[in-house]
Amino acid sequence: MTQYDRSQYPKCTVPAAEVARVKGLGFLRDKRTADRFHCRVVTGGGKLNAEELQALADAATKFGTGEVVLTSRMNVEVQGIPFESIEPFTAFLAQYGLEPGGTGPRVRPVVSCKGTSCVFGLIDTYGLAEKIHHLYYKGYHGVKLPHKFKIGVGGCPNNCVKPDLNDVGIIGQWVPVLSAEKCIGCGACVKACPVNACEIENGKYVRAENVCNSCGRCVRACSVGALAYEHGYRVTLGGRWGKKVARGVALSHLFTSEEEVLAAIEKAILLFRDQGLAGERFADTIARIGVEKVEQLLLCDELLNRKEEILAKAL
Repeated sequence: MTQYDRSQYPKCTVPAAEVARVKGLGFLRDKRTADRFHCRVVTGGGKLNAEELQALADAATKFGTGEVVLTSRMNVEVQGIPFESIEPFTAFLAQYGLEPGGTGPRVRPVVSCKGTSCVFGLIDTYGLAEKIHHLYYKGYHGVKLPHKFKIGVGGCPNNCVKPDLNDVGIIGQWVPVLSAEKCIGCGACVKACPVNACEIENGKYVRAENVCNSCGRCVRACSVGALAYEHGYRVTLGGRWGKKVARGVALSHLFTSEEEVLAAIEKAILLFRDQGLAGERFADTIARIGVEKVEQLLLCDELLNRKEEILAKAL
């Protein structure tokens, strides 16, 4: 059998309705077998402790093939679980606070870069991702949306986790603030800037706002205290990766607190459920409504005030 000769794969012995049901629970059929499934285990931002890792290894050995693979969204898949072992496998994971999931037209598991510990990180990415996970992956898990809804948290403009290819992306920001009287025109900031956004003019720091990505490198390089920063979060909307790629559009508003960001995410989810058409991605919803109108809705409380109505309505 060649790798792509699907005609040679065994016929599935599990009823189609059951295949669909367990897929909704996070168990994806292995096409190479008649009755085995791979289980997506949700990590809540891509972070596991030693006990959880050991539990995954034990579960893979006890119920599957002994293999665990990493997914593109920083979750893990335990391989080769027989259909009849799905329930005991799930019960085993539950003892360690782990659960399958991450499929279907709903909020998907959050992805995060390691900004919390990275030298370039400007925000606590793991902490924010965990809050989003509990509030909107778990909190909205029973809410059906027009399509999948992905959230990515990036610690800085290096964009390692590709926040702007998610339906909602968060990017940590340090917006430079100059105390001109302290600037000695040494040029350390210019050397540190990776995007050539700053220079020295008339002996003082000058920043090109349309070029600067607020990575904070110039602030860190200043040894005389001339540069401070405004701490913030850039939010992008409507990113999408796959058959039809769309890069998320950055909102003009700079969010300055986690609370403000968390509220904006909930409003985006409610907006998608309220105005999204069945089968379309959030990027298409935004294109129909218009970015300016979407930003206006995310900066007021209209959607939150209509939350119960929106969640109760039929798609």
